[in-house]
Amino acid sequence: MKKIFYVLMIISLVSCCKKPPITEVENGKYSIVADPNNINVSILIDLSDRIDPQTNPNPTMQYFQRDTEYIKAIEKGFLDHIKSKKIITYDDQMQVFFNPEPLDPKMNEFTKELKVAFNKNTSKDYFTAVEKKYSELPLNIYQSAIHDGNYVGSDIWEFFKNKVNDYCIKSDKRNILFILTDGYMYHENTKFAEENKTSYLTTKLIKANNLTTSDFKNTIEKNKFGFVKASDNLSNLEVIVLGVNPEKGNPFEEAVIKEYWEKWFKEMKIKNYHIKSADLPSNLEPIILKAISNKN
Repeated sequence: MKKIFYVLMIISLVSCCKKPPITEVENGKYSIVADPNNINVSILIDLSDRIDPQTNPNPTMQYFQRDTEYIKAIEKGFLDHIKSKKIITYDDQMQVFFNPEPLDPKMNEFTKELKVAFNKNTSKDYFTAVEKKYSELPLNIYQSAIHDGNYVGSDIWEFFKNKVNDYCIKSDKRNILFILTDGYMYHENTKFAEENKTSYLTTKLIKANNLTTSDFKNTIEKNKFGFVKASDNLSNLEVIVLGVNPEKGNPFEEAVIKEYWEKWFKEMKIKNYHIKSADLPSNLEPIILKAISNKN
């Protein structure tokens, strides 16, 4: 009888682990509650001319090389998180996006390879396979984009408007979106304004809005400058922006860029976000790992 009792207990515990937790809402219906221990990591890459070593050279470390190292750090944090869990609880995924897609048809294959998922049936060999993919394929993506040379901008605003909910948010997981960008936002097909708010941000706009003095916050507040809101509620999404890199000439440019992003995130009800400047990967890796481990 004791053996039967123990077997039933084990079955019950395993069954509980598999079921997503639910909560009752006001209308009497039940909805899935996100399990913070299961993560859904997305990486949105800005493949504008910011990565071009000819247009934006950096002798210390080119920006596309920094990006690939940031991505390796994200992959490391993702795998470290999974390894910290029991196999029976594996239910995690990671993927890479760019918007718009580059012309190279191989890009679709790269993104397919970089879409990885772990579950209780995942083998130990899969960890090694993921490490290999994320150490090789991102560099191929950047090299292809640089070789193509067709820098039409990165449509981050449109991604948030039309894709982020479908691509980056799972109701039963903790959702984390990393955006690799210089902080400027521009695409020729998504350039509009609503009163003093815009879907884009360029150094030219910053100058036109007279955001070049230490009083820039008051100017933004007074004139209601900022990004046009792209979504009403992204409270179940965490965002980490990496690589903000202002043009030289305006000592307040970086702060203005970060102010725009912060206002935008708050308006879309994103509670947990970080906006970090372009830096050597060795300096940003601890921040990336901390963000994924949720030790904030």
